[in-house]
Amino acid sequence: MSNADLLKELRIDRSQREDHGHHGSGRWPWIFAATVIVLALLGGVGWMLLGHQAIVVQTAVAVSPANDSEAGAVLQATGYVTARRQATVSAQITGTLTDVMIEEGDRVKKDQVLARLDDSGYRAALDAAKAAAGAAHALVAQYQAQLAQNLRDAEREKSLAAQGLVATQQAEQAHTLADSTRSQLVSQQRQAVSADAQVTEAQVNFDYCVVRAPFDGVITTKDAQVGEIISPFSAGGGFTRTGIGTIVDMDSLEVDVDVNEAYIGKVKANMPAEAVLDAYPDWKIPAHVIAIVPTADRGKATIKVRVALEHKDVRIVPDMGVRVSFLDVKPQVATQVPQGVLVPATAIVQRNGRSVVFVLANKANDHGKVQQRVVTPAVQAYGDLRLLPAEVATGDSVVVDPPPELQDGSDVRIKPASP
Repeated sequence: MSNADLLKELRIDRSQREDHGHHGSGRWPWIFAATVIVLALLGGVGWMLLGHQAIVVQTAVAVSPANDSEAGAVLQATGYVTARRQATVSAQITGTLTDVMIEEGDRVKKDQVLARLDDSGYRAALDAAKAAAGAAHALVAQYQAQLAQNLRDAEREKSLAAQGLVATQQAEQAHTLADSTRSQLVSQQRQAVSADAQVTEAQVNFDYCVVRAPFDGVITTKDAQVGEIISPFSAGGGFTRTGIGTIVDMDSLEVDVDVNEAYIGKVKANMPAEAVLDAYPDWKIPAHVIAIVPTADRGKATIKVRVALEHKDVRIVPDMGVRVSFLDVKPQVATQVPQGVLVPATAIVQRNGRSVVFVLANKANDHGKVQQRVVTPAVQAYGDLRLLPAEVATGDSVVVDPPPELQDGSDVRIKPASP
C-alpha cells in the first residue's frame, strides 16, 4: 500500500465528524443549567444563614421616674466598701507550719486556733526551764533548813557563852554563820524567781507555736501551706511567709467615697445617704455619713468621706464598688411625678427622619426579636436618661446604641453587660 493510500485511511469521514459535533452541542445546555441551579441553591443557603444571623446588641431596662435613684439626692459619689477592722494573721516567732486549719470564706471566733508551728524546740526549752526552776526552788528549801539550824546553834552558843561555858568568840562565829546562810537564802530565792521568769518566757514562746484569731471575722485569704516557714520578719528570696491569712470583721464594713472638693460643702456629718452596690443595682441600702476625713488628695482634688451602712448583709464584701447618694435633709416639696419611662439617651436613634427605639420582644434566654417603635421624647433631660411619655412601658428592655443594620423584626443576641 502506498503512502497516499495510508493517508486516506487516516482521514475522518465527514458524516462521522458531523454526528460527533451534534452530540457534543446537545450536552452543553444541560451542564449550564445544572451550574445555574447549584449556584442558586448556594446563594439561597447563604442568604438564609447571613440574612437571619442574630445581631449582637446591649439592652437597658426602662424605669419609672418615681424609682429614679437620684431623686432627693443633693450629691452622688462613687467609692468602695472597706473594712475598718482587718488583720493579716502571722506567728510572732519563726517556725515551720505543721497544721493550717483555715480556708477562704471560713468564719472564725476570737481565740480560735488557725494554725500550728513545729514546737519541738520550744517544748524542749520549756522543759529545761521548768527543770532549772525546780532545782532553784529545791536549793531555796535547802538554805531555809540550814538557816534554821544555824539560828538554833547561834542561840545555843550565845547561852553557853553567857554562862561562861564557851568562849564569846565561838558564839559570835555561830551568829555570823547564821547571817551568812540568811544571805545565801535571799540570793537563792531571787535566783528561783529568775528561773520562774524563764519558765514563763519559755511558756510564752511555746504558746506562740499556736496561731489564734485576734477577733471574730471571716477568712478572706489563705497565704501559707503546711511545710512553709513563717516569720514575722520579711526574708529575701521569697521562701519565708510573713502571714498565714487575712481575717476581716464583716461588722466593721463601711464605705469610703471620694467627693470632689468643689462639692464637699454639701456633705455634713450624720447626713442621711443611700448606697447602691454595683453588683446589686436594684438594692438600696440606707446609710449615713460617719465623718469627713480632714485631708484632701491634691492629685484628684477630692476629699474622703466615710459612710456607714445601716444594714449588714452577707452580700456586702470588701472592695465592692458602690455609688452613694447624699440625701437632702430638708423637707422635700411634693412634686408631680412625670408620666412615662426613663431610657438611656443612646437608645433613641433616627430612622427615616423619626425618633425610634427598639424594644426587645419574644426573649428566650439571650436571644429575641426587636420591635421598632416611633417615640416622642420629652424636652426635659434627666442626666443621661430621656423621658418617653408613651410607647414604652416600665420594665421593657430597649436596645442601647442600635447598629445601623438593626431593623424592625431583626433577630438579636443580647451581649452580657461588662463587669
